[in-house]
Amino acid sequence: MITKDELPICPVTTAIGLIGNKWRLHILRLLFNDSYRFNVLLKSIPGISPKVLTDNLRFLEANSLVNRKVYSEIPLHVEYSLSDFGEELRPIIAAVRSFGIKYCTLKHKKITELPLPNKKA
Repeated sequence: MITKDELPICPVTTAIGLIGNKWRLHILRLLFNDSYRFNVLLKSIPGISPKVLTDNLRFLEANSLVNRKVYSEIPLHVEYSLSDFGEELRPIIAAVRSFGIKYCTLKHKKITELPLPNKKA
């Protein structure tokens, strides 16, 4: 049996590995609309802990999907935004959303999308 590291590199598997957990999709969905501070993101994603948000933001930044900008004012603050490379995910996520709407409609499931945050939160 071969290990995961010995598998050939598959572009679909690679892409899903970058965005394929529920937290990253929520973060990206928010960042498609605007840049946000950490606490706004934290309050806007029900159930996510500060550590999990931090870990996922670091992962997305390390993989060039998200930008992190530090403002050296008092008090110091940081904003996260979608990178130009991350912007390439927009039509992909839109297509996944469209598929999800069709699927929920077909299966008579109620669609509940989280509201976008207020930047001052």
